[in-house]
Amino acid sequence: MRVTRVHTFHHPIDDCWTMFHDPASHVAKFEAMGHRDLQVLEQDVDDDSIRLVLERVVDVDVPSFAKRVISPSNTLRSEDHWTRAADGTCSGTFTLETKGVPIDISGTTLLTPVDDDPDATSYEITIEMKVKVPVIGGRISSVAKGIVERQIDDEFRLGDEWLAAH
Repeated sequence: MRVTRVHTFHHPIDDCWTMFHDPASHVAKFEAMGHRDLQVLEQDVDDDSIRLVLERVVDVDVPSFAKRVISPSNTLRSEDHWTRAADGTCSGTFTLETKGVPIDISGTTLLTPVDDDPDATSYEITIEMKVKVPVIGGRISSVAKGIVERQIDDEFRLGDEWLAAH
């Protein structure tokens, strides 16, 4: 299953790059989303790239039929890579491993300036999910999609808040 969402940050791309390039902004975002026991396992940052590996515990609402597969409390390990291209655009890839849950999640990210507004940046995120559960996999996919979409909405909102505060 693929989910693509686009959001406009009403800030120049340089400001958006500063946010995504800062490990502390990622930590603050996940803490504001209620993620707990957050640990930065690895971080490599240079002028034009960042690689960040985080582990955290995430609590989610899970319907009763899905609780055999998805726990309401899960340990996630994420690995994000972002790079800034010579043309000023910024792109990335990520993987998300939910320990003990048979769901593979990966994706891509892209920041581009909005052509007619130099003070706006388009942020596109595409997520690929593969649920490896026979029989009820389709129902589990629907639950996972809803969780992912709520997380993306929170990330957009918290990105707007971070940019407004910095």
